[in-house]
Amino acid sequence: MNVKRIAAKVGLVVASCLMATTAFAQNTRTVEGGLTSVKLSSTFTDALESLHVTPSTVSPTRLCDGTATFPITGGAIDLDSAAGNIVHSGGLILEAGGTEVKLQSFIIDTTKTTTGAPVLTGLVIVNKKLVGRLPLFNLVLPAGFSLPLRAEGEFLLQLKDVGLTLTSTAAGALNSVYGLKPGTIPANLQIGTASVFAFLGSPN
Repeated sequence: MNVKRIAAKVGLVVASCLMATTAFAQNTRTVEGGLTSVKLSSTFTDALESLHVTPSTVSPTRLCDGTATFPITGGAIDLDSAAGNIVHSGGLILEAGGTEVKLQSFIIDTTKTTTGAPVLTGLVIVNKKLVGRLPLFNLVLPAGFSLPLRAEGEFLLQLKDVGLTLTSTAAGALNSVYGLKPGTIPANLQIGTASVFAFLGSPN
């Protein structure tokens, strides 16, 4: 028996296992809380005004000086790949002509989607009837965005200047609900700019 040859083979197996473990290693952290604020664009607010749509909020969301704030209640995110879900409470109410549309319980979803792009989903309730969870806003990452994500002091994750545009699904649903011609509320309508401040759990 060639001891050196056996030792070499064992070494190769161990090295291969270590390389495979490293390749699949992830840095997923629990999201324990925080806040996402959205500065609503004049394009969006002007569109609401022209259609006589009155915006308000689902508690505990606050809307002040054109900025809506949504508390973060949970989720998880992989800092290496940015894949994850960030869950929020609150939401927005859009009311016009006796029709009330609630968009609430938002989730920032950066896992793989059909388009490959991150999206914000929400529960849609029309006149107190639950329609379901729909993709509402496309997320446009800011210039200079890079991986891995880095938490300040290991526990605070910040991501600013994220663009929000209306998905084609949401645009179609809103036009239908309010009895508008297709395209009246257009897909890719600029909604605003978001800033995310998420508190992460311990890395251990």
